[in-house]
Amino acid sequence: MSLDYARDLWSRAENALRSAQALVKLSPDDAASRAYYAAFHSVSAALVLQGKSYTRHNAVRSAVHRDLVRTGIWSVDLGANYDALWELRDLGDYGDKQHVTTDDAAAALEAARRIHEDIRRLFPNLEKS
Repeated sequence: MSLDYARDLWSRAENALRSAQALVKLSPDDAASRAYYAAFHSVSAALVLQGKSYTRHNAVRSAVHRDLVRTGIWSVDLGANYDALWELRDLGDYGDKQHVTTDDAAAALEAARRIHEDIRRLFPNLEKS
């Protein structure tokens, strides 16, 4: 996989973070979804740089725990943040009569930022020169 593809995923992650920020109070369900996608694209970019690429969300989630948490690259807390984002996205997108609260959307945004910043720290070459 190429650095260009990883950087495209990184750009998508940054756009999703900005969208999540804008939506926290306006539409918490959508903010939680965008926060999840920010984390998903950040992690996907890191995995591409490791020579791994997955198209299924479940495969990326498994890779988070197998390739990042179990190896000690990530803390258990960051793995839990990813799982929480996964669950909030599911609630926001498919929660029937249940919805993400503004507080949960704000927490999702912060979790996505923590994940994004840790990926940035681990893979500084994702930033375009």
